[in-house]
Amino acid sequence: MTVLDILLWGVLPYVVLAVVVTGTLWRYRYDRFGWTTRSSELHESRLLRIGSPLFHFGLLVVIIGHVIGLLIPKSWTDAVGLSQEAYHVQALALGTVAGACTLVGIAILIYRRRTTGPVFAATTRNDKLMYVGLVAAIVAGLVTTLLGASGGEEHNYRLTVSVWFRSLFVLQPDVAAMSQAGLAFHVHVLIALALFALWPFTRLVHAFTAPLGYLFRPYIVYRSRSGGPATRAPRRGWERVDAPPTGRR
Repeated sequence: MTVLDILLWGVLPYVVLAVVVTGTLWRYRYDRFGWTTRSSELHESRLLRIGSPLFHFGLLVVIIGHVIGLLIPKSWTDAVGLSQEAYHVQALALGTVAGACTLVGIAILIYRRRTTGPVFAATTRNDKLMYVGLVAAIVAGLVTTLLGASGGEEHNYRLTVSVWFRSLFVLQPDVAAMSQAGLAFHVHVLIALALFALWPFTRLVHAFTAPLGYLFRPYIVYRSRSGGPATRAPRRGWERVDAPPTGRR
């Protein structure tokens, strides 16, 4: 274990966490109106209807797989009778399919953004950097998944990366465990940390938003401009029906 290991696996994760928390609070305080995905559906929807579900649903499965693999200890799955071989097969199958769907989805979205003039014109430098980080993280994750197909303890992240990840929550990072992981896992984790550091300053911040207000907002009453049943009780007396509009043009 070297000084570099301590800096990378013992210090850097907490620095990134501080950047995520402070950056998100800053963004919410000073750029609340920019807290959006800046939807471009009006400019092009055909490719978006294909690429967006592939990317988002694939990413959802990837996240669930990471949560299970990193947070649930190997001893727990052994206790319920799930052997390492069975866990390895299902993780490999789901991880490969989900990772491939995510990669194809983001490839379609990037192609759409590059080939649709108004969408490309609205693309910022932050967006380009975000796409580079996302693609790098997805590719690195697929590489580690495919390397795991060869088996062997050197590719068993549950004995290294998972142990290190859980140790971060108790503020006692197991640097030795992470340092024993393979190079592919080191690269994947570093790319993920870089992506998280960028998160609050890109459109990815919308992932922290849940539309809870929709559950409690009052009903919206829509009124038709065409003739139909009256939407209010008639007034007493005479009322002009040909009065000019009062709104400004």
